[in-house]
Amino acid sequence: MSGRRTSNNRIRGPQSALTDFLASNNISAAQISADYERRRREAQERAEQEAAANGTIAEEDEQQPDERDETALQKKKRKRAEEKALAEIKQGKSSKKHKKSKKGNPEGDDSDDAFGMYTKSKPLPGQLENCEKCEKRFTVTAYSKTGAEGGLLCMKCSKELTDQKKKGDKVKKQAAAPRGRQRQKQSNLLDGIIGDGAVSLQDLCIKTIADNVHHLEELGDLPQSLLKRLSEIFSKRRVLLPRNLDLFLRSGLETIELTDCGKLELEDYIKIFSFAPQIHTLNLQNAGQFKDEVIDYIMERDIPIQNLKLYAANLILNSKWIEYFAKCGHRLESLQLKWLNCSLDDEAFMHLVEHCPNLKRLKLKQCWQLGDPAVAAMQHLEKLEHLSLHFKEPVSAESLVAMITAIGPNLRTLSLEAFYNADDSVLQAIHTHCTRLEKLRLTENDACTDAGYTELFTNWANPPLIFLDLSSNRSLDCDKPEGTEDLAGLATSGFEAMMAHSGSALRTLTIASCRHIEREGLANVWDGKKEYPCLKTADVSFVKRMDTMVVAGLFKSCPQLTKLTAFGCFSVSDVMVPKGVALIGVPNAQDSIVQEGGYDLDSIVASMGLGAV
Repeated sequence: MSGRRTSNNRIRGPQSALTDFLASNNISAAQISADYERRRREAQERAEQEAAANGTIAEEDEQQPDERDETALQKKKRKRAEEKALAEIKQGKSSKKHKKSKKGNPEGDDSDDAFGMYTKSKPLPGQLENCEKCEKRFTVTAYSKTGAEGGLLCMKCSKELTDQKKKGDKVKKQAAAPRGRQRQKQSNLLDGIIGDGAVSLQDLCIKTIADNVHHLEELGDLPQSLLKRLSEIFSKRRVLLPRNLDLFLRSGLETIELTDCGKLELEDYIKIFSFAPQIHTLNLQNAGQFKDEVIDYIMERDIPIQNLKLYAANLILNSKWIEYFAKCGHRLESLQLKWLNCSLDDEAFMHLVEHCPNLKRLKLKQCWQLGDPAVAAMQHLEKLEHLSLHFKEPVSAESLVAMITAIGPNLRTLSLEAFYNADDSVLQAIHTHCTRLEKLRLTENDACTDAGYTELFTNWANPPLIFLDLSSNRSLDCDKPEGTEDLAGLATSGFEAMMAHSGSALRTLTIASCRHIEREGLANVWDGKKEYPCLKTADVSFVKRMDTMVVAGLFKSCPQLTKLTAFGCFSVSDVMVPKGVALIGVPNAQDSIVQEGGYDLDSIVASMGLGAV
C-alpha cells in the first residue's frame, strides 16, 4: 500500500520542447551554470594575479630603475605599443558614438561602415586600463565612467565627475525660478511692494485661503482689514461669486467692502442687508445690478448707512436718488460715486445739497450728467472737507472759483481732474482760501501757466502737502510742442517753487507728462545735496529731460524712496538701483520693465560722481 501510494504521489507536469531537447542530448542546466561560475572565478583570479604582478613590477621599476634588463630601443617600442593600444580604445569609443548618430541617418557612406569594421571596442570588465585623468592603472568594471576625451576613469575620478555633475544640475535648478513666481514678483514690484526676506505667516495664510476659495465654508471672526484684503484678492482673480458671498457676511457686521461685484445679482445685494442690517460703511464696486429695488429695501429697513461708495451703479434712476437723499440723506457723511453714465443729474444733485448737510467727503468721478450747476451748488456744503471731482461736462472757471472761495478754508483734500477751463484764477483762489490742504490734485490742464503755479506755491500759508499730483499739465498745441511763450502747464519755475514749499513733507509726487520742466530745474531739485526725507513714491513718466544723472541724484536726495516710475524717459539707461527701490518703466530692451534694486547707495554715488553720502 505504501509503495503504491508513493508511486501515485509522483505527479509530473507537461515538459516543454526545450527541456526534452536538452534531456535527449545529455545537456544539464546545472552543469551549464557550474561551468559559467568556474570560468568567471578563473577570469577573476587571473585578473587579480596580473594586477599583483603589474604592481610588483612597477615597484621594482621605481626602486631599481637601472637593474631592469631592457634596452632603450625595446623601451621605446613598448611605449609605442601602449600608446597605440590606448588610441585604438579611444577610437573604438568614438566609432560607437558615430554608429549611434548614424541610426538617424540611414544614408551613410560606405567608408564609415568600413571604418567601423576595424574599430576596437572598449575594454571588457576585468581587463586593466589607465585612467584618463590621473593615469593610474585600474581594473575595468561595468560601472567605469568615460572621460572628456573618450578614455575610461578610475573609481575615484568617476566619483568626482558624478559629484561635479550633481552640483551643476543643482545650480541650474536654483537659477531657473518658476515662471509663476517671477510673474507674481513683477506684479508686486509694479505695485511698489518690495519683498525683503521670507513671506509673513499672515500673507501665507491669506494666499492659502485664496487658493482654496471653492472649499471654504466660513472665514470666522476675521478683522475688517483682512476681510478687505481677501475681497481684493478675490476680485483680482474674479472669483467673487454668489455662492461664496456668504464668506464676507455675518450678523453684527458694520463694514462691508467688496471691490468687484460684477458677478453678483439683485438678490445678492438684498442678502447683504438682510445678513448685516446695521451697516455703517458700504463699499461696492462694479455693482452693475444694484437697482432701485435695493434702494427701496434700504429705505424700508432703515439701514443706517453713513459712508456710501458705489461704482458703476447705473441702473438707479434719478427719481430714486432723489427719494433716497430726501429720506436717508441726513445720515450721510461720505458719498463716493463713480462711472454713473445715465443717472444722478444736476436736479438730483440739488436734492443732495439740500438733504445732506452733514456731508464731509464727496467724490464724483465720471458722472456724465453733472456739470456747471452742480459745481455752483457745492458752495452750500459747508462741512465738506474732502472733495474729488471729474466731470465730462465743461465747467467754467468762475464756478470753480466761487466753490473754492466758499468751502476752501475747510478743505483738507482737493482733486480736480480734467477741468480744461480752469485757469490761473483757480490757482489764485486755492492760494488765498485753502490753508489746510494735505492732498492736491490738478491734472490734464493746459490753461494754467507756469507763472500761476509759481504764485500758488510761493508764500502759501498752507502747510507742506503730503500728496501732490500735477500730471499732464502741459501745452496741447501740436504746432508748438515745446510750449508757448507764457509756458502753459507746469514748467521749471513752478516745479522748483512746488518742491521748495512741500518737499519736506511730500510722500507721493506725480509730475507725469509735464514735459516743459527743463533738466536744469530737475538737477537743482534732485542734486543729491537737498534731502526730501518723506518721499516714498514718485512718477516722472514722459518728463523727457530726465536722464541717468538726475535719477541718481533723486535716489540720493530721497532716502525713503521705494518706487520710481519713469516710462518714456529715454535718456535714462544703465541705472544702478538702490536696494529696496523698484524702478519701473525704464526703456531698456535687454531687461524687464521692472528693475528691483540691489546696489548699495554709497556705490551708486561713487560711480556717478555725486560725492559722499
